[in-house]
Amino acid sequence: MAIATINPATGETVKEFPAQSAEDVERGIAEAQAAFETLHGTTFAQRAEWMRTAADLVEADADELARIMTLEMGKPLAQAKAEALKCAKNMRFYADHAEGFLADEPLADPSAVGASHAYAVYQPIGVVLAVMPWNYPMWQVIRFAAPALMAGNTGVLKHASNVPQTALYLDTVFERAGFPVGSFRTLLIGSKEVEAVIRDPRIQAVTLTGSEPAGRSVAAIAGSEVKHSVMELGGSDPFIVMPSADLEAAATVAVKARNQNNGQSCIAAKRFLVHADVYDAFAQLFAEKTRALKVGDPFDETVDVGPVATSSGRDDLVELVDDAVAKGATVLAGGKAVDGPGWFYEPTVLTDLTDDMRIVMEETFGPVASLYRFATRDEAVRIANQTTFGLSSAVWTTDADDEAYFIRELQAGAVFINGMTVSYPELPFGGIKNSGFGRELAKEGIREFMNVKTVWKG
Repeated sequence: MAIATINPATGETVKEFPAQSAEDVERGIAEAQAAFETLHGTTFAQRAEWMRTAADLVEADADELARIMTLEMGKPLAQAKAEALKCAKNMRFYADHAEGFLADEPLADPSAVGASHAYAVYQPIGVVLAVMPWNYPMWQVIRFAAPALMAGNTGVLKHASNVPQTALYLDTVFERAGFPVGSFRTLLIGSKEVEAVIRDPRIQAVTLTGSEPAGRSVAAIAGSEVKHSVMELGGSDPFIVMPSADLEAAATVAVKARNQNNGQSCIAAKRFLVHADVYDAFAQLFAEKTRALKVGDPFDETVDVGPVATSSGRDDLVELVDDAVAKGATVLAGGKAVDGPGWFYEPTVLTDLTDDMRIVMEETFGPVASLYRFATRDEAVRIANQTTFGLSSAVWTTDADDEAYFIRELQAGAVFINGMTVSYPELPFGGIKNSGFGRELAKEGIREFMNVKTVWKG
C-alpha cells in the first residue's frame, strides 16, 4: 500500500510520501534508544512539564489537526477536532497521575519474608514499538505515547500508510514540547518492514491496535523474540436492550454508537440485541433515526456520516450486506453504496439474520448495524457471546438484577450500562478472546511496559 494522503470523499490522491530507507529506520531507532538513556533518568516533574507543554501544542494545533485527519480518513470535522482535544486531555491526565501510578509499593509486613524492607518498584524498559491504525489516527497513538513517555520509555511509531501527515505531526510534537530528541519517532514504512523492527534488539516491546490478522502476526513475532506485547484488535460489540429500558434514549444512543467515526471503530456497537417485548418499537425508532442521518462531505458541518476510509473497506461492507440480503436478511435502512465519487456507504440496519450469513460472525467496519430479537436474557447472552470477539458491550436496563446478570455473564473487556462504550483516560481499556490482550489507559496502561522489580533488604 502506498504511503499517501488519499481523500476518501473524492478518491483523489492528495500527496504521496516516499517510504523511509533502511538507513532512515536505523537512525530513528538509534535516536529513540539514545533518548531513552536520557529520558529514564529525568524526574516525573520534568516529564510532566514537557507533557503539559505537548498538550498545549495539540490544543493550539487542534483545528489544523482536525483538517488533516478529516482529509486523510474522512471522519466529520467536528469529530476530528474532538479527537485532538481528547488527546490533550489524556496527556494532562498522565502528567498529573504517572508518578502516583508508578510509586514504590511496600510490603505491609516485610518480616513475613524475612526482610527489614521489601517493596516493588516500577522502572521503564526502553524503546517500545507502536503499530497503529488509521481510524483514530491521533487518539490511538497518544493513548500509548502519553503514558509511555511519562514512564520514561521512548516510542517508535509505525502508523497506517493512509495517514502519513498525522504520523509526521506526531514525530515532532514531543520534541517541540521539550522532550529529548528522539523520544518519539515515526517510521514511514510498509507493513513488510515491521518484522525487522520488532526483531531489532533495541526494541523492548510492541503494542498494536488493528485487525485480528495483524495482531496475530505481530504477537507471534514478538513472542518468538520473548518481547512483551499488548494487542487491541477487532470487536463485534453487542448493544442489549431490555424491556425496562428508555427506548427513545436507547435508540438515539444506538445510532450514535454505530455510526460515529463513520462506523469505523473497534468499540462501536455493531450487534443490537432487543427483547421481543420492545423489539418492534425499538426497531422502528432505530431505523427512523438511522435514515435521518446526513451522509456527505465530512468538511460540511451539517454532515453526520462521511466516507469509509478506503475503497477496500467499502467493498467489504458491500460483500457482507449483499451476502446477508441474498440469504434472507431484511433491510430496514440503507443497504447499498452511494453512487458518485468517494467511498460512501449508506447507514444501514439489517434484521432477520441467520447463522449462515457472514455478517453474524464477522466484524462490520462501517455504518452497518445488525438487529436481533431475543426472548430471554439467557438467549441474549448466548447471541452476545457467540462471536470470537470480546472487546466491549452495552446494556440498557433499569432492572438491578438484569444489570448484575449481564455484568457477570457477558464475555467482554467492558460493560457499559445505559450508555455507549467510550474510552476514558481514567478507566482501563482492552478486550478478551480474539479482541486481544493487555490493557491501555488508567494505571493498568502505564504499567504494561514497566519492569516490576522486587527489592528485598535484610
